[in-house]
Amino acid sequence: MKLTTAQALVRWMLAQRTELFDGSHAPLFPGVFAIFGHGNVLSLGNALEEVRDRMPVWRGHNEQGMALAAVGIGKASHRRQVGVATSSIGPGALNMVTAAGVAHANRLPLLLLPGDTFTGRAPDPVLQQVEHFHDPTTTVNDAFRAVSRYFDRITRPEQLLSTLPQVARILTDPADCGPVTLALPQDVQAESYDFPESLFAEVVHRPLRQRPDLHSLAHAARAVRGASRPLLVLGGGVRYSGAAGRALRFAEQHNIPITETTAGRTLVPHDHPLHAGPLGITGSTSANVLAGEADLVIAVGTRLQDFTTASWTVFSPDVRMISLNAARFDAVKHGSTALVADADEGLRELTDVLGSWQAPPDWARRALTERARWDEHITALRKPSAGLPTYAQVVGVVNDVSGPTDYVMTASGGLPGELIGGWRASGEATMDVEYGFSCMGYELAGAWGAAIAHTGGVVTTLLGDGSYLMLNSELFSAAFAGHGFVAVVCDNDGYAVIHRLQTGQGGAGFNNLYGDCLSTHAEPPRTDFAGHAAAMGCAVFPVESLGELEGAYRKAREVAVGEKRPAVVVIRTHPSSWTEAGAWWEVGVPETSHRPEIAAAREEVLEGKARQVRYLS
Repeated sequence: MKLTTAQALVRWMLAQRTELFDGSHAPLFPGVFAIFGHGNVLSLGNALEEVRDRMPVWRGHNEQGMALAAVGIGKASHRRQVGVATSSIGPGALNMVTAAGVAHANRLPLLLLPGDTFTGRAPDPVLQQVEHFHDPTTTVNDAFRAVSRYFDRITRPEQLLSTLPQVARILTDPADCGPVTLALPQDVQAESYDFPESLFAEVVHRPLRQRPDLHSLAHAARAVRGASRPLLVLGGGVRYSGAAGRALRFAEQHNIPITETTAGRTLVPHDHPLHAGPLGITGSTSANVLAGEADLVIAVGTRLQDFTTASWTVFSPDVRMISLNAARFDAVKHGSTALVADADEGLRELTDVLGSWQAPPDWARRALTERARWDEHITALRKPSAGLPTYAQVVGVVNDVSGPTDYVMTASGGLPGELIGGWRASGEATMDVEYGFSCMGYELAGAWGAAIAHTGGVVTTLLGDGSYLMLNSELFSAAFAGHGFVAVVCDNDGYAVIHRLQTGQGGAGFNNLYGDCLSTHAEPPRTDFAGHAAAMGCAVFPVESLGELEGAYRKAREVAVGEKRPAVVVIRTHPSSWTEAGAWWEVGVPETSHRPEIAAAREEVLEGKARQVRYLS
């Protein structure tokens, strides 16, 4: 079948199907986000136009934004589907590098198709080409190498025959999942080749479920039986395996308290008696207290990021750890006992080996007691108070109104801590806190992708004024395309959480809150967020007080669904009220400073480092 490189790529994408958790099949690539330029409009653009009735193409308005929307599809579909984004060469391509970083850090699938310079080089240097004096084979697309799980530059059409199976492997493999970049030179996109028809035969990608090595399984079971205070930590791998139910049954059969990481949040019903709460810096005191007392941690599907481990101070120095993970890279971290397996299969087989063994009942009761204290704390923080509303109060209202199948998101600033620590979940995988790369701007752009993928409930994204100003163009993209979601914009006068970090570690307030920033104006201008969102085609609901928020949020939900466009709720919030989880975080406090406050903060760093577990015994 004679096709251009671009046509062959698109037809291959159409042939790829995926099996969902319920056993049904869906397109692996549900659509493409595109901003066309001379580097991709003629060949790839034409190939997409030919199949526009079978492959939706959504026009983006910022390359980073639309690529983040593609990431949002991968997350909301639990890695069962893959978002695709294509740009022209040069600046458009480089704008997608940040989104690749988000996908890479979070182990999420993403297919990026940036245009590239001419392989034949006859017209060099072309528009938007950066010339490298030492290496003519280098283009700006090589910047993707550091943030791609798989990178290829297609310099001949027939190279697709060898690279496309690898593309599918990376995008669907639980252990290697991440972003794929295929750089597409303009001349090669247009070149034809007689491709075998078998390349375009339908393929259904089913989740790989690796079973654990029997020796490793026996070793892990011995460690569990020898523990008196085991703790189960559920990460994103449990979500992507569809293993939440299995994890709950494992905990119940063996009477083991459960905690969750950021990526594992909402897998456990909030009121489950074994639920100890979320773990780490943005987690809960209840989970952190138990982590410090646990003699064995069973970490399932987590990469053990510093916000989960409190920079490796949340655990006892004598703790033992079993790391059950599809990726061996993660399973062997910090000297853990590695159990390389799919979360569902691994927990099933570990349960079979453990049989009727259970942890002491006093340990589970301790978890229930600690979580009850945390619940009381969150309830108190949610109550109305004088002054501007707090993040905790805003999250409380959104939580109370939301249903069990609704989807909630955030990414940066202080809201991740409030959402992770304070959200009371029903046990569905319905939260996306992008705290792997913590990319400002993901909140709105990712919500567009989530609204496309998550059709069973209302998508709500929470963000601060800083994130809104950093990247908001995809509000118009979503409004134009007809994808509704609710955005709750919390205006707290600048980069408030970084101001908190800055001053909390002894520094002077500087260049974060608007009042600490350089301006030639006595009264600098302020952003009319509601007016701006309205101009982008959104429904807007300005809120003057906490008392007005519930009604406005309910109406915004109705409009987002009924009118198929974003509905933006804007509320002024307190700039310095936060929920503390009682965990330490290692940050780079200067060793030398003229400020005594910084010197004192440096001493606290040294005290924290003395508690760090560098390698498990």
